[in-house]
Amino acid sequence: MTKAYSNLYQQVSTYENLLIAFKKAARGKHGLPSVAEFAFNEDDNLFQLQEELQTKIYQPGPYHSFYIRDPKRRLVSAAPFRDRVTHHALCNVIEPIFERTFIGDSYANRIGKGTHAALNQAQRFARGRRYVLQCDLRQCFPSIDHQLLRGILARKLHDDSLLWLCDQILKSGEGVLEAEYEMVYFAGDDLFAANRPRGLPIGNLTSQFWANVYLNELDQFVKRTLHVSAYLRYVDDFLLFSNDKRELWRWKSALVDFLAGLRLTLHQKESTVYPTATGLPFLGFRVYTDHRLLKRKNGAAFERRFILWRKQVSMGKLSISKLHQRVLGWVAHAQNADTWGLRRSLLMTPIAFQARERGRA
Repeated sequence: MTKAYSNLYQQVSTYENLLIAFKKAARGKHGLPSVAEFAFNEDDNLFQLQEELQTKIYQPGPYHSFYIRDPKRRLVSAAPFRDRVTHHALCNVIEPIFERTFIGDSYANRIGKGTHAALNQAQRFARGRRYVLQCDLRQCFPSIDHQLLRGILARKLHDDSLLWLCDQILKSGEGVLEAEYEMVYFAGDDLFAANRPRGLPIGNLTSQFWANVYLNELDQFVKRTLHVSAYLRYVDDFLLFSNDKRELWRWKSALVDFLAGLRLTLHQKESTVYPTATGLPFLGFRVYTDHRLLKRKNGAAFERRFILWRKQVSMGKLSISKLHQRVLGWVAHAQNADTWGLRRSLLMTPIAFQARERGRA
């Protein structure tokens, strides 16, 4: 039986919780004008936000949207800073409730998990199994259905005021990703299906968390109904391992049917079965049973960025220390694969460049 929680909303709107939320939302962003403006009158702004939440007159503001390549082209939508504080305040209270229901092998946007832990587990699973079914959800964030998500949240959150706040945030994201969504009709749909509210703006803390809540339904189906022992998921990419190729194809058929109930679909061409010995492309790497390689396009993308950063240093638009931080960040990522030769070829020559620039400073 699902455990339900009530009387939570008051915890969200306490000054203490809002202060913690402000500090989390502002971490590493104090130089941004919107953050500095909020921080200048921190107490007044937090008390104002508290009053709006307690009296339920809170209304989220408009999003600022822009495209990035990560490596795919994605539309990122940034909420106003005071809304990001609200998102943190909400997640501070409800995330622990749902977190304890998540499976151990869900790796995205969770403390102690992440890309590198997912890669390590994928490699461990591959060592003991001959085949893998690799699945990729089509239009995951634009497709998430608000009505279904609301129902999943309501199963645990028996608090009308808390659900009101969830509704406010969900409504603020309606239509933000509409241009990214290609209409899909499911069995039983009528002409009004196109008007179903859907989509979680990429960039919201609540979107990342709610995607895990929504896709936890998939995780539980795989573990409890299909009884897959070797399974892991990172956002909309997930892997199922087996020594029986036919079993994997049966699982894929069952997944297609189950996902339709969540109004989600698979990329059919990318979602396929192949031997683990050939290496599986996952999270920017190619994972083999005994080693890992960085995808060629990821190394090339870093090389292009590195050339641009060095030009910016020469023009005085970027400091050596900032360049150093960015390079170290990429090196920490690339070290999770056999990339010594790549790192040497990209970075050994620029050492002299950096030394020369330090001499000019």
